[in-house]
Amino acid sequence: MKVMVIVKATKESEAGIPPSQELLAAMMAYNEELIKAGIMLSGDGLRASSKGVRVRFNGKNREVIDGPFAETKELIAGYWIWQVKSMEEAIEWVKRCPDPMPDSDGSEIEIRQFVEPEDFGENFTPELRAQEECLRGQVGS
Repeated sequence: MKVMVIVKATKESEAGIPPSQELLAAMMAYNEELIKAGIMLSGDGLRASSKGVRVRFNGKNREVIDGPFAETKELIAGYWIWQVKSMEEAIEWVKRCPDPMPDSDGSEIEIRQFVEPEDFGENFTPELRAQEECLRGQVGS
């Protein structure tokens, strides 16, 4: 199963305070463990929401909203994409992670499973499956 492991933002990460050299080294070691275990597919940190935008949809209307965004607890500071055997395996790996925001009032990491084609049931017709496979083949080419 493929999961996204989401590191939640904090006031410190939103303020653009960079991680310490010690934390960077610990995270590099952790990422190396994930790669050697064949779990990590990708991962990156994200800039503060002050550098981002949101696009709000309302029917045919589109509204661009510039950051920063107020609710820090709803923001993402970084992520990994992992291929794991189960949610339990993902949880065990997250428990081994260095505290990503040690200078905050507490860190939080969320794990979310990717939607699989079978999750769409009969609405995902053979034609749509074929179209999706074709599109996936074009990604990264």
